[in-house]
Amino acid sequence: MGRQRGPSALDWPDGRPGPAFEPADRVVVGAIVKPSLGLAPREVAETAAALARGGADLIKDDELLGDRDWCPLEERVRAVTAAIPPEVRYAPNLSGSADGLLARAERAVELGASALMVNAFAQGLDALRLLREADFGVPLFAHRVGAALWLRGSFGISGTVLAELTRLCGGDYVQAGSFTGQVFDGEDEVRAQVAACHRSLGGVRRSTAVLGGGVGPENAAEQVRRSGAETELMVLLGARAYLHPGGAEEGVRATVEAVAR
Repeated sequence: MGRQRGPSALDWPDGRPGPAFEPADRVVVGAIVKPSLGLAPREVAETAAALARGGADLIKDDELLGDRDWCPLEERVRAVTAAIPPEVRYAPNLSGSADGLLARAERAVELGASALMVNAFAQGLDALRLLREADFGVPLFAHRVGAALWLRGSFGISGTVLAELTRLCGGDYVQAGSFTGQVFDGEDEVRAQVAACHRSLGGVRRSTAVLGGGVGPENAAEQVRRSGAETELMVLLGARAYLHPGGAEEGVRATVEAVAR
């Protein structure tokens, strides 16, 4: 039996908040602090500083990193925000216990976080809505880890529908997969999910569509071209930035140059 894609677009009921921020009228570059686990706050900050020097617009935690004993959220936010310029956004991962989510978000912003990230499908999409309606004054990065359980299989939900729902719940940055073959989305699905971030949707703001998963300086420009969009996009660098011969800083710099051409 083939997978049921469902409708390519829905008429959603009113009342969802949507993103708080307008997306940039260009392609922005995001970067993930790697390795995913094991770094102390000082090491996270040093890595973030290198990514910022390379020209990253946004730096974020990995989805596996939460509030760990060996890398506490508060200490990490203090260290990173002290190490990067104020114009570079840092999105710490707030995912964890549901009852402490808003308190963690409030404290992170107090300490200087200029964006917030949550594992929206693992934590629950309503957590994203709560963060949005709490109005902490910073954009929200909705990581889609766990979404594959919704998407895969004969009766999976259309990725377009999930992208729109993530946007409606308040995701300023919404992940759409990539064209590298490293993630589960097919090419048409990725393009449709990018469009879902941008199409007219009941008066809510558009989201920045995030292309990530196997994206690096050698293929970032191609990712943008194949997306069908020229603005309101982010190319998100993970491990491939660190594989650059000049290190992560040069990997980010090469990506910034590639998508600016």
